[in-house]
Amino acid sequence: MSKPEPKPWIAQIHAYVPGKSKSASGKPLVKLSANENPLGSSPAALAALAEGHVAADYPDPDARMLREAIAQIHGLDPALIVCGTGSGELLHCAVQALAGPGDEVLASRYSFSLYPLLAQKVGASPVFAEPEGYGASVDNLLAAVTARTRVVLLDNPNNPVGTFLPPSEVARLHAGLPSDVLLVIDEAYAEYVDPAFQTLAFQMAKTHDNVLVSRTFSKAYGLASERVGWVTGSAHLVDLVNRLRGAFNVSVSGQKAALAALGDQSFVAASREHNTRERARLAEAIAALGNHGISASPSEANFLLVHFEGAVSAAQALEALSDAGYAVRHLPSQGLPNALRITIGTAQATTDVIATLRRLCGEAA
Repeated sequence: MSKPEPKPWIAQIHAYVPGKSKSASGKPLVKLSANENPLGSSPAALAALAEGHVAADYPDPDARMLREAIAQIHGLDPALIVCGTGSGELLHCAVQALAGPGDEVLASRYSFSLYPLLAQKVGASPVFAEPEGYGASVDNLLAAVTARTRVVLLDNPNNPVGTFLPPSEVARLHAGLPSDVLLVIDEAYAEYVDPAFQTLAFQMAKTHDNVLVSRTFSKAYGLASERVGWVTGSAHLVDLVNRLRGAFNVSVSGQKAALAALGDQSFVAASREHNTRERARLAEAIAALGNHGISASPSEANFLLVHFEGAVSAAQALEALSDAGYAVRHLPSQGLPNALRITIGTAQATTDVIATLRRLCGEAA
C-alpha cells in the first residue's frame, strides 16, 4: 500500500536532540545540559508573566512594542527588527529564503547542532570548515566558500565550544565573502561577553546588505520557556524573514515577559557577573587537573567544553556527574566523544562539579 513519502533530503534528517534532564534510570537531575540561566528570570519578567491576559485574543502579530524596546536598548531601527519563536525560527527563515537543493550552507566544524538541520530542511548541503583549536577559523571558513555557498552561519560565542571571534576577525570574515553570500552572526550568548565587544555585529548589519544578526531571550535574560528571539539586518533581509516567519509567532506572554526583561538590565548584568565568576572558578579547577588529561576550551559563553584525554573518560565523568545529581551534555554526535559541555550553574553546582571531577581523578574533593 502506498503512503505519502518525504523529499529525500527530509528523510535524512534526525530530529534536534535537547539536553537531558534525567538519569538513565529516570531520576530527575539538575540541568547543566541546556545552558539555561541559573539565576532564573528577572523579577520584572516574572511579574509580567503573572499578569492576566485574554487567552482568546491573538498576540500582536508584529510584536511592535517589543521591537521598539529592543531598538532603544541597542540603538537600532525597529523597522529592521523581526521577532520570532526563539532565534531558531528566524535562522531557519534566513536559510530557507536563500538556500535550496544544490546549494551549500557553511559553518565551522563544531557549531550549534541546529545548523546542519537548517540546511537539510531546505535540501541544501551542510558544509563544515575545519576549526582552529576547536573554534572557528576565518581562514578555513573562507577557504571553504564555493560558488554554491549561499549562507555562512557563525555562532559567536560558539556553541558547544564557547570560543569567541574578536570583532576584527568577524569583520575579516565578512570582507572575504562574496556580496551575494549571507553572513548570519548568531549571538545567542552575546550578553555574556564584555559589553565593549557586543556592538560590532549590529554595526555590520546596519551598513551591509548581506549581514543578519540574531539574538535570543533564552540565555542571559532567562526566558527559555517563552521562546522569544529576534534578528536585525537590511530592509531586504528583514522583508525575506517576515515573509517566511509564522503568523502570530510570539505569544502574548512571551512579548510581555521579554519587554519587562529588557527594562531590567541590572538582572542581565548580574547574570553576566555571576557567569564570569563561576566560569573562572570552574576553569581554574579544571586546569589544575591537567596532569590527568582534563582540560577546557577557552569560553566566553555560559558553559565550558571540558575535554577528557587521560585515564578518566568523558563517559565516566558523565556517569559520575549524573550520580552526583547533575545532567551535562555529552557530544559524540557532534564529533566530540571525549568532551562534555557543562553549563555554568549556581555556586553550589560549581562546587559539586569540581568535587566530582577531583574524586574521579583520585584527588581530595
